[in-house]
Amino acid sequence: MRILSCCSLTLLAMCNAIAAPAPNDADADALSLADAAPVVTQRTSPWRISAEGSVGRSRQRYGVDDYNTGRLSLDVSYDGVLSPGWRLVFGDRVDRYAQSADARSNTVNTLKEAYVSWHPEGNNIIDAGRINARQGVGYGYNPTDFFRSGAIRSVVSIDPNSLRENRLGTVMLRGQTLLPGGSVTAIYAPKLERTPSDASFNPDFGATNNRTRWMLSASPRFSENFNPQFLVFGGAGQSAQAGVNLTALLNPATVGYVEWAGGLARSQYDEAVGIDGSQSFRQRLATGLTYTTASKMSLTAEYQYNGAALGKNAWDALGTTSVLNYFRYRSDVQNLLELPTRSALFFFGTWQDAVVAHLDLRAMVRYNTADQSRLNWVEARYHLTSADLSVQLQHNGGNSFSEYGALPQRQMVQAMLTYYF
Repeated sequence: MRILSCCSLTLLAMCNAIAAPAPNDADADALSLADAAPVVTQRTSPWRISAEGSVGRSRQRYGVDDYNTGRLSLDVSYDGVLSPGWRLVFGDRVDRYAQSADARSNTVNTLKEAYVSWHPEGNNIIDAGRINARQGVGYGYNPTDFFRSGAIRSVVSIDPNSLRENRLGTVMLRGQTLLPGGSVTAIYAPKLERTPSDASFNPDFGATNNRTRWMLSASPRFSENFNPQFLVFGGAGQSAQAGVNLTALLNPATVGYVEWAGGLARSQYDEAVGIDGSQSFRQRLATGLTYTTASKMSLTAEYQYNGAALGKNAWDALGTTSVLNYFRYRSDVQNLLELPTRSALFFFGTWQDAVVAHLDLRAMVRYNTADQSRLNWVEARYHLTSADLSVQLQHNGGNSFSEYGALPQRQMVQAMLTYYF
């Protein structure tokens, strides 16, 4: 209940700040100041290195003992020019976990990216190697992020930004052409291995390249405020899927977005339990609004839909009719980063320099409309010169066999120190 109270107080503070006037001429004033500012040449390093340590406490239910947690992480990335026209991108993260309930420590290495980029004369770019190809304009759910399945080896935070950043890239060949009216991108990702690996330092090609896949996308530029993206995705053992990403500036303070994907496919349940079911046209959707206030606050509300997931009645019955299939289905959905039921609601709020300078607050709520279970998460982060201090609180609520109520973890609190070299 304390964590729920913290979530409620933080969201209430954010909602109260909405009453501040929305920015109107602030953008133009900022641009004028930027144009008048002197040009300063600052040399930046291609290296980005950070180390993080965390300690926490997890409260369990269903007779499972509570336990303490600890983690040490090292994140290294490089993005630099090798020679004229050639660029190297590399990103790797090592996480070492320990908990009081288990005397053993667990180390997980995530090779996020490792590729070379060739930019010959003209408007063409060719990339080859392990690339984290992120797609989608949704915040909490991304139907067009086709290369996300199986890509997460280590969850250091349930913040959607962290999940998209700290994941395995896919080995692929990517070509892009820049046009006066937009861009066109083509991706080919070959099959390299059949099954994933849980070895600590395995590159885990079986998780990201266990079948051949391809994608074509076009991003025409219609105006400053409307730039859609159209995608076609396919691969071995599946029908082609279409996707669309749309964003629009509705007013100076509000952005609306729609992310949609659809195509012939079997249901997620049939795929998870190995039933050779028939294909039908299934759609996925994430749509929402982001409102930004003059007080550095941003609030997002998102509706999520997955036509391949179980409906309410089937989901309610699954936990009582077949516990084995219930957990097989949950495991498969988690690996795909999909919704287990047809629809969900998502809310996310950020507040920069909240109350005092350098203090950022963030809050998130995920709500399953089928079983009324919910996930609440709050983070307070204070920025120092070369480090961040943060505290995260999480609560999972709901009935047994609901999406969040079935999780053994009821509450979690952790404190983190992140140092940037």
